Amino acid sequence: MHIAMLSAEFPPRWGGMGSTVFHLSAALVNRGHRVTVITRSGAGKPPNQEGVDVIEVGWMRIPMEFTRSYGRRAISELEKLNERLNVDVVHLHCPMISWATPQFHRCIQNIAPVVSSLHGSWLGERDGLLEASMAKEAAVWANVNDIAIRFTAERYAKFENIAIRESSICVANSRATREDFESRYNPPSNWDCEVVHWGVDTEIFRPSDIENEEENRKFTEIRNRFGAVSPRSKLLLAVGRLAARKGYGTLIRGFSALNKEMPNTKLVIVGRGHLKRRLMRLAKSLGVGEDVTIESSLSFAELAQLYRSSDLVVYPSFYEGQGLIPLEAMASGVPVVTVDHGPLPEMVDESVGALFTMGNIESMVSVMKEVLKVGRKKGEKGRARVLQKFTYSGNAESFENIYLEAINR
Repeated sequence: MHIAMLSAEFPPRWGGMGSTVFHLSAALVNRGHRVTVITRSGAGKPPNQEGVDVIEVGWMRIPMEFTRSYGRRAISELEKLNERLNVDVVHLHCPMISWATPQFHRCIQNIAPVVSSLHGSWLGERDGLLEASMAKEAAVWANVNDIAIRFTAERYAKFENIAIRESSICVANSRATREDFESRYNPPSNWDCEVVHWGVDTEIFRPSDIENEEENRKFTEIRNRFGAVSPRSKLLLAVGRLAARKGYGTLIRGFSALNKEMPNTKLVIVGRGHLKRRLMRLAKSLGVGEDVTIESSLSFAELAQLYRSSDLVVYPSFYEGQGLIPLEAMASGVPVVTVDHGPLPEMVDESVGALFTMGNIESMVSVMKEVLKVGRKKGEKGRARVLQKFTYSGNAESFENIYLEAINR
């Protein structure tokens, strides 16, 4: 089967969407398929993957409007590709590609059926920003992309509405995402929307081997690097883009309260974005500037080592379509504390970590203390859950069946 993936993100544009498309493509190739990715240009040379071809197209560098310009150029390139090498199925990754009704008809009638992955909604992103603003997150409206989402989400939501009506099959990345689309867009009664949770790389993200002397050395080394030098020290980790809806201001306030009761606790935030200085100013104003580190340039190997060397991963996001960070933590054998909202309870519960009330600092601090007292037992159960339910090989098998269903209709 020849699968054309249309994704606005693909490495070196790493992110939730870029990572899932990269790994899904490799897993599909391992099952004997051919994959061509059509993505945006301008990020650098894509990594080489055997059996995966990458075509880059130009796009208009305007927030939100890039989804239209990329979509127009992607379908033109898709038509050329189909002339050279017949495409069996087209896999769109929404909402970062916006097709109007004629473009769906053009593709389905002249090229192949369309399977649309719903990674989340623009209206959900907007509502997450509003929730973050109410929780007094830093600089909610300081980022041009967030401002664009705030004021144009309604305009671009119409393309999501078109996608759910015109796609051959839709695939949501969580039950929460499917319910979000159902409540916002009132799809037709015959709407076919499967749910496939994205997996994570369980080879990169794995627990430490405590029997291995070199692994123990790396474990101690990275904990020392971030100040967790005492046997009684606790190392907390948060990972993700430094954006207001990720909830880092709430996390730092909660960490400040936790640190008063557990003074040997350290917090590391790993992510890139415009909020680093503001977040560090907040930490200093709360008296925990020496206990908080924000890292923006860790390699994948260093990040994986930091995961498995941490005592707890905290994920305080105000909106996610799914959220991969909790799964990466669980795969690493580390317990997770996250919000009781949206898709997160579909992955995390009390057996692998704990849930707190979104935006509620007291609730967050309470469950962080609770999980830290238990230790890593919950992390072991988290690893087992990921291996059972959240792998890329499982994703490839699910999508293969969905592609065949779309083709055979």
